[in-house]
Parts: sequence; structure tokens; C-alpha cells
Amino acid sequence: MGLKGFAEGGIASIVAGCSTHPLDLIKVRMQLQGEASSVQTNLRPALAFQTSSAAHAPSPSPRVGIISIGSRIIRQEGTRALFSGVSATVLRQTLYSTTRMGLYDILKTKWTDPETKTIPLTRKLAAGFIAGGIGAAVGNPADVAMVRMQADGRLPLVDRRNYKSVLDAIAQMVRGEGVTSLWRGSSMTINRAMLVTASQLATYDSVKETILEKGLMRDGLGTHVTSSFAAGFVASVASNPVDVIKTRVMNMKVEAGKTAPYKGAVDCALKTVKAEGIMALYKGFLPTVSRQAPFTVIMFVTLEQVKKVFKDFDF
Repeated sequence: MGLKGFAEGGIASIVAGCSTHPLDLIKVRMQLQGEASSVQTNLRPALAFQTSSAAHAPSPSPRVGIISIGSRIIRQEGTRALFSGVSATVLRQTLYSTTRMGLYDILKTKWTDPETKTIPLTRKLAAGFIAGGIGAAVGNPADVAMVRMQADGRLPLVDRRNYKSVLDAIAQMVRGEGVTSLWRGSSMTINRAMLVTASQLATYDSVKETILEKGLMRDGLGTHVTSSFAAGFVASVASNPVDVIKTRVMNMKVEAGKTAPYKGAVDCALKTVKAEGIMALYKGFLPTVSRQAPFTVIMFVTLEQVKKVFKDFDF
């Protein structure tokens, strides 16, 4: 299939990414709730007992939900703020999703049994792991820029980065923090991408095949929507804990002469769970599902239509 799979997957992913960007922004804001208190807690020794001063420390601000955060963004920052970082989303989907979708298509075609025209679930998952990992490594700079641009509005005015675009964000990161900052949190990005791609694409293919084999629906919009919704939900459950840690590591502000809030992904996970509880790893799950499900539906429905347009082309 060559480059066709990359083009089809890239176009579908860009359309889906831009359509669901506001939900992704709200998800990032929800995942960062409570982060300040966790950083302060980390100043105490790991085995320290609670002191009287700690016992009377002010309780953290109440956490709000998807509708409240969305309303607050519109009220305080304006409607346009819901699309903060959309240029980074376009670049991310161009790099990350184009790569993963194209590679998955190539691997799936290569590993499909020529006689039965089927591919085992294990090979679908393996193709997803490989394609997702490579795609994430390629797209990580855009991912870091997107997270920072989406999170900027929650910071005090004096601390905001005020990136003008994704290219400006990347340029400022390189100048101020070095080239390696573009791959900050890359281990989590790659892990998340492997989980998302494997669970999302394998679930879509498997559910779609089951529906068609059992004759539950014909190969049309209903089948595509049902399969993609199931794929989006499975991908959300599998990836949310990794996504929370990835967001926090990418968003942390590292200042010269000061200790970074987190030493890495594992340190961030341990500090988050210690300060906020295990369920903090599923913070932002509702907007994750609310974003992942329509994203997956739009992506696969668009992909099926793009394939029809490109069916007579070979490149």
C-alpha cells in the first residue's frame, strides 16, 4: 500500500484532532488539578509522620468537573481559549498519527494470512505497539508544545509562557531549556501511544470484523460508529493513568538552579499517588472518554470515506 496508508491515516487524524481539541484541552486542565499540593508534599521526607502543622494545613481547593472547567475557561479566557494549542494538535497529528496509522496498515497487511485473509488479535496488538511507539517518538516535540499551550491559561499571568504558535513554542523550548526538552516525558508518550494504538486500532478491527461476520449490521456508517466507539472507550481505560503522568511531566517548569518538581515519570507517578491517592491516575477520565470516543469515531468514519476517495489511486 506504500504511502497511501500514511496519507489516509494522517488526513483522518487531523480532522478528528481539530474537531475534538476543546475536549482535549479540558482533559489536560483536569489532569493538572491538585498538582501544586503534590509538589509541596514532596518537600517532606518520604517516611515523615504527620505533624500538628501539617494536620492543620489548609485543605486543597475543590476539584471541579468537565462542565465547570469548560465554563471557567470560556468565562475567564474567552471562547477562543478552547482552541489554545490547536496548531500543535495539527503538527502532532501530522507527525504522530500519520506515522502510526501508516505503519499499522503496513504491518497488518504484511501479517495477514494470504489464504484466510485474517490476522490474529495478538498480531494486531503487536502491530499497534510497534506503530504507536515509533509514531510517538517522532511526534513528541509537538506533544510537549501542545500540552504547554493548553495548560498555559491556568497559570498566573507572570508565569505564563505565552507561546504564539507551535513553532514559537518549540523555538523557545530549544533556546531556554535545550533540544532535549522537546523529548521530555517521551518515555510516557511512547508507552501511552503503544497502549492507545494497540487497544484502539486492534479493538476497531476486531469489533468491526465480529459485527460483519455475525451479520449484525452491514458494512456502513452504523458499523463504523459502533466499532470506533468501542475502540475509543477501551483506549481511554488503557491509557488514562499514563496520560496523567505524561501531562504533568511535560508541563513541569524547570528553572535554572532549582530542583525539578519530578525526576521522571516513575517519580511523578509515586508523588501523585502519595499526595492525591491512586484514583488521581484516572483524573480527567470523563473528558478523556468524552474526547477519545468522538475522536475515534470521527477518525475512523473519516478514514473509511478517505479510503473510498483514494481507492483508485496507488502511491
